[in-house]
Amino acid sequence: MWRVTLTIGMSFALAAAAHNPKTFRTRLAPVAIDAAMKTNIAGLGSVTAILVGSKVTIEGKFDGLRAPATVAHIHKSVVTGVRGPAILELTVSKATSGVVAGSFDLRPEQIESLEKGRWYVQIDSQKAPEGNLWGWLLK
Repeated sequence: MWRVTLTIGMSFALAAAAHNPKTFRTRLAPVAIDAAMKTNIAGLGSVTAILVGSKVTIEGKFDGLRAPATVAHIHKSVVTGVRGPAILELTVSKATSGVVAGSFDLRPEQIESLEKGRWYVQIDSQKAPEGNLWGWLLK
């Protein structure tokens, strides 16, 4: 009797832990790569990522760009604050304001890098194809 109750209780605890959402947030802001870019980039935004088990759902909004957004990605870096390659493509409004979103099934190493603060959102625009708005996804 005790074994059955303990096993059922542990199963419920493990299931609850697997579905316990983890939230990551960022504020999107312009980060000029060089002085010439300062005239081409502007805007603000925010993004939230919710991780449940191995699935992450990303939603956010932005406005104030000087040119329409062209693409948005999740980038991964080796350390927080340093640029890295794009790893996931987000959908983004092709306008100077709008929304950014995506939903992905992650591998264990991707979950680990997200939890360690190594992911950032980058929205590119027509006037800033190397990045108009950026923000690191942190707990």
